[in-house]
Amino acid sequence: MTTEESSPQEEARTLESAWLFAGGPPPFDRLEAAEVVPAMERLLAEVGTAFDALEANLDSTWEGLIEPLERMGDQLGRAWGTLGHLLGVQDSDALREAFESMQPAVVVFSLRMGQSAPVYGALCALRDSEAFAEAPDTRKRILASMIRDAEHSGVGLEEEARTRFNEIQLALAELGTSFGNHVLDATKAYGLDLQDPADVEGLPEGLRALAADAAEGPEATAENGPWRFTLEAPSFIPFMEHCRSSGLRERLYRAYITRASSGELDNAGCIDEILALRREQAAILGYASYADLSLSTKMADDSGAVEELLEELRLASRKPAADDLEDLQKRATAAGDEEVALWDIAYWAQRVREERFAYSEEELRPYFPLPRVLEGLFALAERLFGIRVVQADGEVPVWHPDVRYFRVEETAGGEIAAFYLDPYSRPAEKRGGAWMDECTGRSALLGEAGRTRLPVAYLVCNQTPPGPGGKPSLMTFDEVRTLFHEFGHGLQHMLTRVDEGLASGIRNVEWDAVELPSQFMENWLYHRETLLGLARHFETDAPLPEALFEKILAARTYRAGSDMLRQVYFARIDLELHGRNEEGEGESPFEVQRRVAEGTTVLPPLAEDRFLCSFSHIFAGGYAAGYYSYKWAEVLSADAFGAFEEAGLDDAAALAKVGQRYRETILALGGSQHPLDVFRAFRGREPSSQPLLRHSGLA
Repeated sequence: MTTEESSPQEEARTLESAWLFAGGPPPFDRLEAAEVVPAMERLLAEVGTAFDALEANLDSTWEGLIEPLERMGDQLGRAWGTLGHLLGVQDSDALREAFESMQPAVVVFSLRMGQSAPVYGALCALRDSEAFAEAPDTRKRILASMIRDAEHSGVGLEEEARTRFNEIQLALAELGTSFGNHVLDATKAYGLDLQDPADVEGLPEGLRALAADAAEGPEATAENGPWRFTLEAPSFIPFMEHCRSSGLRERLYRAYITRASSGELDNAGCIDEILALRREQAAILGYASYADLSLSTKMADDSGAVEELLEELRLASRKPAADDLEDLQKRATAAGDEEVALWDIAYWAQRVREERFAYSEEELRPYFPLPRVLEGLFALAERLFGIRVVQADGEVPVWHPDVRYFRVEETAGGEIAAFYLDPYSRPAEKRGGAWMDECTGRSALLGEAGRTRLPVAYLVCNQTPPGPGGKPSLMTFDEVRTLFHEFGHGLQHMLTRVDEGLASGIRNVEWDAVELPSQFMENWLYHRETLLGLARHFETDAPLPEALFEKILAARTYRAGSDMLRQVYFARIDLELHGRNEEGEGESPFEVQRRVAEGTTVLPPLAEDRFLCSFSHIFAGGYAAGYYSYKWAEVLSADAFGAFEEAGLDDAAALAKVGQRYRETILALGGSQHPLDVFRAFRGREPSSQPLLRHSGLA
């Protein structure tokens, strides 16, 4: 229903729609899917009218051109971004329908703004004006990015090419949404149902309780079943690590690697269409491949620099990864098993870990209750960066009862940011993985009553939920690492000191540098004071034994070669798929995967492996021709942590001093400077890959 067709009562309701909140936190308690379409239609009309006026009265000054564009983008981003966020954490048919209904109009309007020849001309005129030559570097960098983005939006295309370009953009938006929905639906649809207690022998109690909760029927218990094991990480990973039946592991593994690859949820066709359209899009813009288009916006100079890094890491990790597999094979053979298969790796890796380091991942869980982990994480942030995280539950509306809200303050006083934390897995409505996203960004322009608007972040994880009887969420070490990772992203968003909203926090940061602060935070889990400060038994409050910490430290590089090679494998597939400039070039995407696997895996994937059908990072996320960014940024993050090691990890005063420098550069400068300049400002030199190889035990 359009606003013109609305009744007076409906129109009055639309005018007050919670989706059009002007400022402050999103009113999650009042957002209704039924109001999305009328609210977005009204918003697009309003912003469209403002954009018409801007085009008709162009003023090639910062205040007359850039600031109005920032206001318009923020208006649209608040509503559309909130809807996108809810789709990730509270998916429903009604929200999907509303999103898919409005997505074409939002894409078309975004293209209209990006392809405005008058605005593009005004941007170029501002860049070339004498007055702007004296502008701050931050503004020059923002303007250069806006001009480049307009060019990548097709502003310079002739009518026929522009029409086709716009068709491609619409199609890619719809395909990306469909791809992600298929993965979510396929993940939700599968369950491995078990009833025989013998089948769950050896499985951790927490996993059995989780599986009993997922089973149909109210009578299910952790002890007696029935049990349902799913493809969500809190279920899938521990099942693969602890299930004693290779046959059952095989069933779950095959389901995992073939997600979204059959029936109505088959993503194979989406992959072909997405790749073909991206190739065509790049060609229209004058690039030889989509990889070239993507890399033109990255920190890496070109594909050669990326390939050089990936090859360095591949050569360093290939032999250690082969040795890892040999270790597992020896252990399996000693137990009477035949050749280790892909679905056996996680199981035997846990057995070798337990024997070599005399502890299991499950043994650690009781020492990592979420409340205690948060206390330790926040204490670390206070020691390093001079901030205080304050609980603020109940101060703002949230989308689910489990969601927490925190305010961030300077230790000397004064609020500087806030964030939501949505920690637990909810397979029925929440997509998998973990992420940080922007709720609002810091901006001097968009603040109320002359005050700078403060940044607010969403931190989303999918960790193990709380257990029965009031038992808290007991986290695996990997789940703790994930929380630290996302908090690192949040710190860059929240501790920015850039007042220009278009370059504050994570905005305008090259994609292959954006993982630096997140991966940096993971290093602190191997710092004695940090880990022992957050690890206490949830029942006895006993600290993590010193001997267990030493074992964790010793196990840090366990299977590092395998983990490194796996990431190189993913990155190489991504670049191969997006580096081609002719359709197919004689290979299907799955044939490309198998070819790349020959040099980047020690056990080849199964013939029926359809991992690409759930590779949302590159087909439904922001990592297309950019998955290498994880390793590129990990080089930066390991080298950055090296500065703290050099200062002395046991010297609190020295760590605080380096932490302040890190805050004032890596965390504060956001997208106001090129990331290499930011890194140099912190480290005093060019980045080196040696700290990463050293931390991984590969140098």
